[in-house]
Amino acid sequence: MALTGIQIFKLLPKTNCKECGVPTCLAFAMNLASGKAELDNCPYVSDEARENLAEASAPPIRPIKLGKGVRATTAGGETVMYRHEKTFYNPTVLAATISSSISEADLALRLTTWNAFQYERVGLNLRPELIALKDEDGNAENFAKVAKIISETSEFGLILMSETAAVMQAGVDAAGFKSPLIYGATEATLDAFADIAKTAGLPLAITADSVEALIPLSDKLTAMGIKDIVLDTNNRDLKGAFEDQVAIRRAALKGNNRSLGFPTIAFPSEMAGNPDMEALVAGMFVAKYGGILVLSEFNTETLFPLLLERLNVFTDPQRPMTVTEGIYEIGNPDENSPVMVTTNFALTYFIVSGEAEGSRVPCWLLIKEAEGLSVLTAWAAGKFSGDDVGVFVKKCGIADKIKHNELIIPGYAAAIAGDVEEELPEWKITVGPREAAHLPAFLKTKI
Repeated sequence: MALTGIQIFKLLPKTNCKECGVPTCLAFAMNLASGKAELDNCPYVSDEARENLAEASAPPIRPIKLGKGVRATTAGGETVMYRHEKTFYNPTVLAATISSSISEADLALRLTTWNAFQYERVGLNLRPELIALKDEDGNAENFAKVAKIISETSEFGLILMSETAAVMQAGVDAAGFKSPLIYGATEATLDAFADIAKTAGLPLAITADSVEALIPLSDKLTAMGIKDIVLDTNNRDLKGAFEDQVAIRRAALKGNNRSLGFPTIAFPSEMAGNPDMEALVAGMFVAKYGGILVLSEFNTETLFPLLLERLNVFTDPQRPMTVTEGIYEIGNPDENSPVMVTTNFALTYFIVSGEAEGSRVPCWLLIKEAEGLSVLTAWAAGKFSGDDVGVFVKKCGIADKIKHNELIIPGYAAAIAGDVEEELPEWKITVGPREAAHLPAFLKTKI
């Protein structure tokens, strides 16, 4: 059972050193109990207390690290059933399938194509993370060869999929340095696969025909010292698989069932007969608790929507996405180019900058810190007042880059024009359009 804040407090050093980031040890204990802090933040906790507190400080669903390098990622680590309760932490990991019988030429072409699937969105680089290498013929040599090529010539991490321990060992020997996920041990193969995983220090996926049947398998692995586990109920019926995902998450979070406190893996590739339906199934599991999703392949038509959905679902609803305060160049502005100012809400920035780029009018865009609020909300909350905007314009250094003194403010912030003029008496304050869609036409009048 998880410890309460008071129980945790009794095990802490009670120095109130503030080095953990909060004023008192009691406050730290409360944060630890609610999952808002990590035990490692306390520099003075004893080894005995650390052991006793390990369960309380661990998230109910264990985070599992997958892969190495630029696409290294983490599955699991979640603490809530619903995003609005707090947030989801580790985005669903996307994988596509490659057969061990693939030719070298086809493999090279596929890796080149899949490596290129990277999309810029609100300042982030969206891309898939894993390749699931599936043993098709029980040929250990072919399996190891393909695993080696993928791990050495691509950025992707690996899921090694085989029912045979000897084939799996060959794959691990070839690609173990990339920290692949071993899939999937059954009751019959658990001991052999567990030996491979434990020796190589790799995560292991287990599969059984029901949620209940997974429990003795995970308990046995935990007793063997293997804690990096991924769960698969082997249910390829859409309704049943969905119910299993919900049941596992609920058991771990609401029932404190440590035997099921691990991320899951689901196979949309085995639940649909065409790419469109497969994408719909994958989209459901992104929203409802799939830790890792294995697709048939990656293509732009299905991958990009899934990456966008994943971004939306796993963006903290309590923390707006922002861009850094400062001066941004749109096109190649010069000393005579228009100057606009807006807030640092990421969506506002990308809409405004996109419309400005579309106008083909080079301009300067000043982004003011407003705690990630949109223009109207920031103005209403006093985060985008005329005085503050004026002071920001003075301090940002835009005056050193231009020869004119005209500042364009958002149409929704027209009420601050007078206050900005008082703070910037030598400037001409122009109220821009309310809608970003009208910005191109407006900017062309400034040429």
